[in-house]
Amino acid sequence: MLFSDLALARRLERTEAQANANFVEARQRLFPGSGANWIAVAGAYAMFDGVESPLTQSFGLGLFEAVGAAELTQIEQFFAGHGAPVYHEVSPLADAALLALLPTRGYVPIEYTNVLYRALSPEEAAPSLPTPQLRTRRIGPDEVPLWSQTSAAGWASESPGLEEFMRAYGQLSASSAGAAPFLAELQGQPIAAGGLFMHEGVALLMGASTVPAGRRQGAQSALLAARLHYAAQQGCTLAMMGALPGSQSQRNAEKNGFRVAYTRMKWQLMAETQPA
Repeated sequence: MLFSDLALARRLERTEAQANANFVEARQRLFPGSGANWIAVAGAYAMFDGVESPLTQSFGLGLFEAVGAAELTQIEQFFAGHGAPVYHEVSPLADAALLALLPTRGYVPIEYTNVLYRALSPEEAAPSLPTPQLRTRRIGPDEVPLWSQTSAAGWASESPGLEEFMRAYGQLSASSAGAAPFLAELQGQPIAAGGLFMHEGVALLMGASTVPAGRRQGAQSALLAARLHYAAQQGCTLAMMGALPGSQSQRNAEKNGFRVAYTRMKWQLMAETQPA
């Protein structure tokens, strides 16, 4: 049985941090002028992917090593050098001293994320498809544009105006090291996309979306099962995902055997206290 303890939190947070670091490296490789890069400070990964990118933040702060004023200053200066705001995703299993330190430096909490997990075994079942017309598969390297377009179409229907951003995001996500993107197709037409990243035996599930015309066909359940089965076949023993507390994504995860490991808090350094 996997218990929600410091060892588990370190595995989960390092996997997500590595996925984002690999994404940043993909942007750096494909767009050398973007300024994308990342650093490690006291075991935490701080990354810059663009001023408005959701990946521009740190992961694992206070979870691997103690963090004091000197370490926070180093990270803050990294973001300031890029003209970017400062955000930290902090696990409740991090050093408790960090919780007292952050407000004194001008940080405020702005967001919660539930981190969910479940064990995987080599006997993980292959997806049971609700109809013969539906199938799931891992994409080939030449299908990255198709995958990113499908993913973007699903996200844009939920948040108008995001399609161009999500298409570009999907291209990089699918091209980053450790990624294994999956498609669901109905009668040969792509209707849903889901991302998978694997690192040291942990499978991170992310980026799932369905185009409006393909909803209520069982695509996301099939994609989830397909990714879990694939990850188990690759030797992963643990799966994880993040979800807003109480969201449909969390409910879907719990229906498939996931449970909440902990609730992570996102902290923002207020502009008036950010170093120049």
